[in-house]
Amino acid sequence: MSGKRKEKKNKQIFDPLRQRYIVLTPEEMVRQQFVHFLIQERHYPHALLGNEVSIKLNGLSKRCDTVLLGKDGLPQMIIEYKRPSVALTQRVFDQISRYNIVLRVKYLIICNGKHSVCCRVNLEQQTYEFLSDIPYYEDL
Repeated sequence: MSGKRKEKKNKQIFDPLRQRYIVLTPEEMVRQQFVHFLIQERHYPHALLGNEVSIKLNGLSKRCDTVLLGKDGLPQMIIEYKRPSVALTQRVFDQISRYNIVLRVKYLIICNGKHSVCCRVNLEQQTYEFLSDIPYYEDL
């Protein structure tokens, strides 16, 4: 797991994807744990994951919490994190779905550290298939 340090009054954690220390909020802890899970347990390539990826949505700047690129360099998955006290509701799913208007990925995940929801997106038919588990990278 990432290293921790205390700077001024804020605890910080080292983000291996951004290669710098980040303020350790409850949401950031969820992100770091989930990214670690993806890399260690699901074999997602470290080099194909990016945190805080900027996009333009309806002229506004937005940031996707984590984006996975495919071997072709195109976005393949968006992951949205919430602090553990935030329920994974339709509103959270709608937020990540709006990001997908821009990125057009095949997989969406929402996670609050207690629960996660993963779905495969059929872009042509505009449908979602909810999966029972987070897929291994080689199965994407």
